Amino acid sequence: MRLLDKLIDKRIAQYQSGLLTAHYEEMENMYSQVRGWRHDYRNHIQVLGSYAQAGDLESLKAYLKELRADLELVDTVLKTGNKMTDVILNGKISLAKSRDITVRADAHVPVSLTTSEIDLCIIMGNLFDNAIEACIALPKEERLIRVYMDMKNTQLYMSFTNTTAQKKQKKEAGRFRTTKGTGHGYGLVRIDTIVERCHGYISRNSEDGAFTTEILLPQ
Repeated sequence: MRLLDKLIDKRIAQYQSGLLTAHYEEMENMYSQVRGWRHDYRNHIQVLGSYAQAGDLESLKAYLKELRADLELVDTVLKTGNKMTDVILNGKISLAKSRDITVRADAHVPVSLTTSEIDLCIIMGNLFDNAIEACIALPKEERLIRVYMDMKNTQLYMSFTNTTAQKKQKKEAGRFRTTKGTGHGYGLVRIDTIVERCHGYISRNSEDGAFTTEILLPQ
């Protein structure tokens, strides 16, 4: 029994390590884009100044339009109030946008939480990754992820909704089965385990073309 527990603990540790590694790689990619844009800042100013000095307003407007579109790709203005949550959400939002997925996020989180950063990373990381994977199967114009986080009395509430190509799913033994095939679905189990350990609440709802997960975590 002890050997089995050790194997399970090892697998969990490997899973968490892999998730965090992937997460930080996403963050590094996002920040490298920001650094690149800042590096080119002076060049952009020079170009804009040249157009302005020449009185070429049409070229000036066109260049500004291109800059706005470029800046949207590296926009990290989402500020929830909690640093770790900001890091996780902004990294995933950047990843989703790089795959032509529209993200609408509204999050307000206290500076201090009793939920551990590892648990937050696992929950939000898995929810976002599942949402991204579901959206990719759709045409670009139909890809959408909605994220909402806020405090409800003394509990942290989070809701993730994504569009999907699938029809309404049915539960088996009280759970939705993973559509990724054998050997997958471990992330869903990890989320359930964390929520149960924290004495929280989780609800999943499947409709034609949409899937929603809601979680409450006592703080």
